[in-house]
Amino acid sequence: MAWIIVLIIATVAIAMLLMQRVSSASPEMLRKYLREGALVIDVRSPQEYRGGHVPGALNIPLNELSDQLPRDVPDKDKVLLLHCLSGMRSRNGQRQLQRLGYKNVFNLGSLHRAKQIVSEASNR
Repeated sequence: MAWIIVLIIATVAIAMLLMQRVSSASPEMLRKYLREGALVIDVRSPQEYRGGHVPGALNIPLNELSDQLPRDVPDKDKVLLLHCLSGMRSRNGQRQLQRLGYKNVFNLGSLHRAKQIVSEASNR
């Protein structure tokens, strides 16, 4: 019985990792977009954002994204790089914005990955 639980947990973990990898653009491409003026959007809650965030990131919580972003960023061709704590909420945000017609929306993934990519882009 215990092996079934372990198997289920392992399967879910692998699926989550694969989904995150498939939904994320390459670090090189993301750094290029950042150097060209892409907007970084943190879809975590304001409390999470206040606890630490990527320098220059705009905080628009996932539950407000569909309403607030069209007011703040009406240009649907603007390159948008979303991130959250783990990459899951930013993936959901990516889908929301694509449904709204935004053409260049990418998932930066986790906060750690976003900080690393933004830092590397600004150091080049």
